[in-house]
Amino acid sequence: MRLLKLVPDDTNINFFRWMWLTSGVSFALMIASVIVLFINGLNFGIDFRGGTTIRAESTNAVDVGDYRNQLDDLGLTDVSITEVFDPTFGERSVVQIRLGARQDAEAVTPAELDTIHAALQEIDPAVTFTAVESVGPKVSGELIQTAFLAVGAAALGILLYIWLRFEWQFAVGGVVALIHDVLITVGIFSLFQLRFDLSTIAALLTILGYSINDTVVIFDRLRENLMKFKTTPLIDIMNLTVNETLSRTVMTSLTTALALGALLVFGGDVIRGFVFAMLFGVVIGTYSTVYLAKNIVLQLGVKRDWSKKVHDPEREVAEGSPFSDLP
Repeated sequence: MRLLKLVPDDTNINFFRWMWLTSGVSFALMIASVIVLFINGLNFGIDFRGGTTIRAESTNAVDVGDYRNQLDDLGLTDVSITEVFDPTFGERSVVQIRLGARQDAEAVTPAELDTIHAALQEIDPAVTFTAVESVGPKVSGELIQTAFLAVGAAALGILLYIWLRFEWQFAVGGVVALIHDVLITVGIFSLFQLRFDLSTIAALLTILGYSINDTVVIFDRLRENLMKFKTTPLIDIMNLTVNETLSRTVMTSLTTALALGALLVFGGDVIRGFVFAMLFGVVIGTYSTVYLAKNIVLQLGVKRDWSKKVHDPEREVAEGSPFSDLP
């Protein structure tokens, strides 16, 4: 029986052939993301911009699509409708309706609530509003600050972890790759004005964990090879390491992308922003692990014998290596 292999065992790809090009493109995209972010800003959802949440209950079965179509003609802002499932509800159907805040008001008025209620009663006479909550811009501003502090704290924690586990050069390479992934993902959300809410922050934190996991696997193998091949140039050992772990990287990224692709198509509007951020993060995270993190480590150099000087990456690139003729 022949096993399916996406990457042959004898793969020998020179990942440093276009080192300066890939690094240049990565840093250019990071700068472009910052510029787009300053120009366009982010399309904040209800969590960050403020708005109103309505809890609606009915004794009839609820069709979220019908609810959404019924509210589309009312001129509401940033409408999100989700059905809530809980065994304690019994025969009741519970729906959460979220309405974005408008510039001229923090919350919907009682008259607007009556209009929304009347519109839903046309398709479901049994619907009732059991709770109405509003979030003002002050609370939303605090959420924005806390969310970005969470991302920064996660990146700092990862930096310290890699520094303690490996060497500071690995920590710098890993964290720059993480900043690269998060910044470009946020830039995409700003460029296309995709809704940015707490679920997107959750996706960014997940991207941090996913990307650094792949990076640590490669760093672990690199450390083993550094001890095994003590006199081999650093650039050769890095190429060998990435080729050895390439099968694992491709399989992990591909299976994750397949699952996220299914969720993106069939998951509905509620989780679409989260899934898109995750899917894009998997792609850009795999790229940064293979091309950016190791490039930075190569430039910083790694000592294997403290009685000798750090390897000179420019000299090693100039002298060439067994990988120099590879595609």
